[in-house]
Amino acid sequence: MGSLARSSPAPARVDRPEVTDDVVPDHPWQVVVWNDPINLMSYVTWVLQKLFGYSRPKAEKLMLDVHHKGRAIVSSGPRERAEIDVYRLHSFGLWATLERPS
Repeated sequence: MGSLARSSPAPARVDRPEVTDDVVPDHPWQVVVWNDPINLMSYVTWVLQKLFGYSRPKAEKLMLDVHHKGRAIVSSGPRERAEIDVYRLHSFGLWATLERPS
């Protein structure tokens, strides 16, 4: 019986493409809760604790920012996560939007 000669393919040289575009990192989006005349301060505090797991003091501080300053940034992260947070806040009746930090 004859022997079968096995050969390996010769290694191929692969050139890496030249990349000239600068990659800009995606900055986190911010979720803003706005003041409204409808929701009680205690309710806003409770929602922030429930949705984000904030301690009572942190949730109260954010609620007071909403009350006194008219708005508070309650979370930040990738756009998809921020959109989900806005949706969840809306489901609890809070006025929320997302924005890019300036």
